[in-house]
Amino acid sequence: MDELNDELATAAWRKATKSASNDGNCIEVAPLSGGRVGIRDTEAPEKAPFVVSTGVWDAFIDGAKKGEFDF
Repeated sequence: MDELNDELATAAWRKATKSASNDGNCIEVAPLSGGRVGIRDTEAPEKAPFVVSTGVWDAFIDGAKKGEFDF
């Protein structure tokens, strides 16, 4: 677990370029070792991020593009 925490602390976090029009309410993602992706709240980077497999991340992105999460 310490290795993951070290990796998360130095990860290359990024957010969508379109998030600027959303008052900063967005998430940041970072590629991690072992085929994982870190996900955190931009407004609370001190909180523990979610860590998912790239397969889970890819499925989420695919669903978002298809409108599966639209209200």
